[in-house]
Amino acid sequence: MSKQRSRHAARLFGIDASRAVVGWRTGTEGYAFHLIRELIPLAEARGHRLRLYFNQAPPADLFAEAAHVETVVIPFPRLWTHARLGWELRRRPPDVFFTPAHVVPLTFKGRAVATVHDLGFRYFPEAHTRLQRGYLHWSTQHNARRSVLVLADSNATKTDLSRLYDVEPGKIVVVYPGVEPGLAPLHDPDVLAGVQGKYGIVAPYLLYLGTLQPRKNLQRLVEAYVKSGVSQQLVLAGKAGWLSEPILQTVSNQATQIALGPDSGSIRLTGYVDAEDKAALLSGATALLYPSLYEGFGFPILEAQACGTPVLCADNSSQPEVAGEAALLAPAGDTQQIAVGIVRLVQDTSLRAKLVQDGLANVRRFSWQRAAEEVMGVLEDACE
Repeated sequence: MSKQRSRHAARLFGIDASRAVVGWRTGTEGYAFHLIRELIPLAEARGHRLRLYFNQAPPADLFAEAAHVETVVIPFPRLWTHARLGWELRRRPPDVFFTPAHVVPLTFKGRAVATVHDLGFRYFPEAHTRLQRGYLHWSTQHNARRSVLVLADSNATKTDLSRLYDVEPGKIVVVYPGVEPGLAPLHDPDVLAGVQGKYGIVAPYLLYLGTLQPRKNLQRLVEAYVKSGVSQQLVLAGKAGWLSEPILQTVSNQATQIALGPDSGSIRLTGYVDAEDKAALLSGATALLYPSLYEGFGFPILEAQACGTPVLCADNSSQPEVAGEAALLAPAGDTQQIAVGIVRLVQDTSLRAKLVQDGLANVRRFSWQRAAEEVMGVLEDACE
């Protein structure tokens, strides 16, 4: 059968949808949710069936009901992936099993496709516990070995995967994720003020949005902010993650120092930001500051650009690839250069205006519908 004909043959694709049920979605959970949501109508259009596996009953409105979609809920207290999901896959194997944000079950011997989001743990092992490093190394190696084809979020991740795990480049397919639907510039002053009041933010402000963890380079960002001497508030928005204690201590120490200066700003920790507040939080910011040490993709960069917010990010890993020509870049390890970038964004209105327009143009390169179409093509190819 030719490859062209096989693409139109009806297939059953099994998908690990367990990460899509998570209430507080960060990067990988959002990836699973938005991708599956777009794959559902696409599968129907191409004559395929989907079988979605959950470790808990999903909300009734999580995904649209459809005759070609089977929901399999298999709750299990421990070792759900390798024990319970693996057993289900052996009992009723799909043509291809796809895991968008987790690992291929050890006991499954059929065709599989997995997404590898990033290999930051190889660059910054100190940002993870020993147990976490061991698991991430094993799961990355296992997914790369077991998958017929491997998805990567960026060319940077593809290069890392090929170099660090000796995966054939032809086996790795780069599919850019999309941008969260509904993110757009908000200008209503009442809406902006309401969200700012909810999180104790005082405008004008500079924003970091994401999990508080060492890889995000937040200690250096806070030091650069203090060094810049700008009067705008620095808002660190996101829940505390792995090994966040040193970050919180740095914030506490620097906040004391800032309070001693007559013309300096302040630092605000908001905790987790509700999804419905994200657009207003980004739209109201002077700029997004995201000088991460490593990113497999870097969703906040595009989210800010979608909301018409200028971006400063690091010049490493996938960040220049994702930001395009629409961000101010700085070396992640250079506090002075980050501080200089902060000053430029605060003082240079023409620079901000240019970054806003370039960012709105750049973000059009990314959509979940396009991502789903490309992933569906990979799943079809994996049947051969």
